[in-house]
Amino acid sequence: MHALVAAMMALFIAVTPRAAGAGDLSIAPTDMKAIGTVDARFQSYNVEMVEVTGGRFWKPYARTRRAFDERDRYSERAPIDLANARLRRLAAALSPAYLRVSGTWANTTFFADAPRKPPPGFDSVLSRDQWRGVIDFARAVDAEILTSFAISSGSRDANGLWRPDQAQHLIDVTRALGGRIAAAEFMNEPTLSASNGAPAGYDANGYGRDFGVFRDWMSRAAPETLIVGPSSAGDVASPSGSGITTRDLLAASGPGLDRFSYHHYNAVSPRCGGRDDPSQVLSEKWLARTDATLAIYRDLRDEFEPGKPIWLTETADAACGGNPWDKTFLDTFRYLDQLGRLSRAGVQAVMHNTLTASDYGLLDEKTFRPRPNYWGALLWHRLMGTTVLDASVAAASGFHVYAHCHPALHGAVTLLAINISHDASHSLAVPLPSSRYTLGSTRLQAPTVQLNGHTLALTASGKMPNLIDRPMAAGSVRLAPETITFLVIPAAANAACF
Repeated sequence: MHALVAAMMALFIAVTPRAAGAGDLSIAPTDMKAIGTVDARFQSYNVEMVEVTGGRFWKPYARTRRAFDERDRYSERAPIDLANARLRRLAAALSPAYLRVSGTWANTTFFADAPRKPPPGFDSVLSRDQWRGVIDFARAVDAEILTSFAISSGSRDANGLWRPDQAQHLIDVTRALGGRIAAAEFMNEPTLSASNGAPAGYDANGYGRDFGVFRDWMSRAAPETLIVGPSSAGDVASPSGSGITTRDLLAASGPGLDRFSYHHYNAVSPRCGGRDDPSQVLSEKWLARTDATLAIYRDLRDEFEPGKPIWLTETADAACGGNPWDKTFLDTFRYLDQLGRLSRAGVQAVMHNTLTASDYGLLDEKTFRPRPNYWGALLWHRLMGTTVLDASVAAASGFHVYAHCHPALHGAVTLLAINISHDASHSLAVPLPSSRYTLGSTRLQAPTVQLNGHTLALTASGKMPNLIDRPMAAGSVRLAPETITFLVIPAAANAACF
């Protein structure tokens, strides 16, 4: 109890304004220049195809701290209930968004009008009613659908060339149900094709031939749908030994993308052999992995598809279901810092994996209760608009500041200040009154998070709590260690924000 009181007192002190000091970092919200814009659906999410169909997906970690057995990676799950009122309410609060229904399992999923066993060459079945659930969910929460198609041996002709009949059926049924596929990737992660459902021996030349068929078919069957790709995971040879690189894929396929997509995870989880230490998560090196991966793909985009907008269509802290701490406050630093970095770098959409599945879900997969990352996502959605500003704050190790126009208040500026230091405070000299939203916790690996000292949770009736700000006078704003703060400056009168 004494530790909790001390922590809350520290947070109270951290939100109390004082006169600006000589060591404060100065900001000039009125003069911040616009450096770009992001898609209105910038902050988005995945619902994996296997969640829709039901099947084996990454097994959540046990509550006990026993050693993880890599052979125990998966658990069976029923199809997700996309009609659930709580799930829809929480998803709608993050909208508008893109809903990506894809993932490894999509590569081998057969689309059928009624439930049945998968035919030869496929591993699972997506029924018409299940897809209707996706369309109804997307409509209810204001999400645009991005998907990909089966590319396994069952989807090919006698010569091994990809056939679009399954994809055509999905397009036709979507239209018949009153839905729309806004964007499509040919397949999920072709760089990992040797372990991703593609036929044995699949290579970049095979991808190039298939992509040509896909591109020509899309131009006839769904010209209104954006072609997104290559949906790669790492510009290195596949760990399985396929030897396919993103450069190989792009060279073989030629141009034809409307959006350039890639995937990024900071690490792989213990399920797939990862052995990362949570003590490294609040480090510059860990957070900078986002920039390093983007640099690889941006160079490839510039060479093969110059000028095309970049989408990060699958991301989280760790692949294979997430690290054990991904459902705690600790991962919220990476989540929000990644959004800040990528919006500043011009990435147009970021799709978190997943909305609700395994340990990296924004929501608990059984109860749909929000995890800390969800509350971070909600604050970003409500406070950070599509116009990105140059915060013009001097670099300081362990302290990151991002700036956007507010999404609703004309002329207003929102700052996102992330203090990853374990023991050092930082201060900003803010020349105008502001509204403060500080996320903190009594311990980094807690499953809950506090906003200005009050724990965020749904009400007893399952409704959203009020996100209450703390008014701040002009002056020095102290930012405590291991906290994340949004500062809204309504009177900034920034010319880029009108």
